[in-house]
Amino acid sequence: MTTSKLKTIITSIDNLETLNELSKFISEHKSFIGRTTLTEGSPVWCVQKTKRTAGVITKMNRSKAVVDMNGMSYRVPFSMLQARV
Repeated sequence: MTTSKLKTIITSIDNLETLNELSKFISEHKSFIGRTTLTEGSPVWCVQKTKRTAGVITKMNRSKAVVDMNGMSYRVPFSMLQARV
């Protein structure tokens, strides 16, 4: 299924409760993918609304990773991390 088809289906949903469930599922799935594909020492992008910052994972916790960015360590949720290629 393509992204455009998904967007069309999502815009046809008129129930706020269903959209909230979908949003929660997507967030949980992003965290799951982050936990299973990233490891300590992986170079990552920390993605924010308007920028992305390069970093390296130094520790993996249950729901967040400790990421070294610009000489500082931050706890970042997996849903905000993308692997750097």
